[in-house]
Amino acid sequence: MLKKVGYVLVALMVTVQLVYAAFAYFDPVAFASVRGTELFDARDIDWVRIYASRTLFVALIIGYLLYVKNFKLLAAASLLGLVMPVTDASLAYQASASTAVILKHAATALFLVATFFVLGAIERRGRGA
Repeated sequence: MLKKVGYVLVALMVTVQLVYAAFAYFDPVAFASVRGTELFDARDIDWVRIYASRTLFVALIIGYLLYVKNFKLLAAASLLGLVMPVTDASLAYQASASTAVILKHAATALFLVATFFVLGAIERRGRGA
């Protein structure tokens, strides 16, 4: 059962990253606004598309690790991935984004922490601990 929960949590992570990558690539202005940092110059859409390519990379790596069921690396990635929502929340706060946007980034961080603990438990059970 715990493996199924871990699988679903990581699959959600991959799905959200794939959606964000597509959204950022196809509608960078709207994506920036949803993330809490509006673009003030149309020339800045390249930076959002760069974000999209890196987000796609992350989704593909995490998806591959899920495919090969490497829960140890997925747990580490969940913990190390906290840098993203923490940075996003900080940038959104500095850009005077709404409280809802900032809380969404905080919820993402909590999701990653929960995923880390679930995947860690799966890894410990797999080692017989």
